[in-house]
Amino acid sequence: MKIANCSEPAAIAWANFQRMRVRLIGQINRELARETGLSEADFAILTELSLVDGEAVRAMALRGGLDWEKSRLSHQIRRMEERGLLRREPCVEDSRGSVIRITDAGRDLALDATERYAAIVKRHVFDLLTPAQLAALDEISLTLLEALGCPEAESGCEAAIEPCIEAIDSASF
Repeated sequence: MKIANCSEPAAIAWANFQRMRVRLIGQINRELARETGLSEADFAILTELSLVDGEAVRAMALRGGLDWEKSRLSHQIRRMEERGLLRREPCVEDSRGSVIRITDAGRDLALDATERYAAIVKRHVFDLLTPAQLAALDEISLTLLEALGCPEAESGCEAAIEPCIEAIDSASF
């Protein structure tokens, strides 16, 4: 990636961030897929469903939570249904909509994947950064999320990531 006047510290920092982001996310996703058989999209949906009381959610709400296009979610749900990870049910409040429910197999796989994901992130991020670097990463992330209008940042992202932190803390590494 080339940015105009790449000798400027900001341009170098941005280019390094982009390289790190692409490689880190790729590495995490490859390891998660190898260990669990889940794609990044599978994991995102199972995680969302696992965080919902009753483990069922309207497709429209799931799409909003993931910030996905309707067709992408529909195709992904179909593939996951075929594998027995979730079920699509009619929505009683709105006959045009559907409710997505995680199956027992999906829940079991989500729990296993969350523990493995936590271990992978710990190995590739938390074990490599100092407490000061982690605090800086958090501060930078919250600043940018707030500027982007992330509702979770305004209402306290800690609540949204708490289950992940608990999994990381309780996993035996």
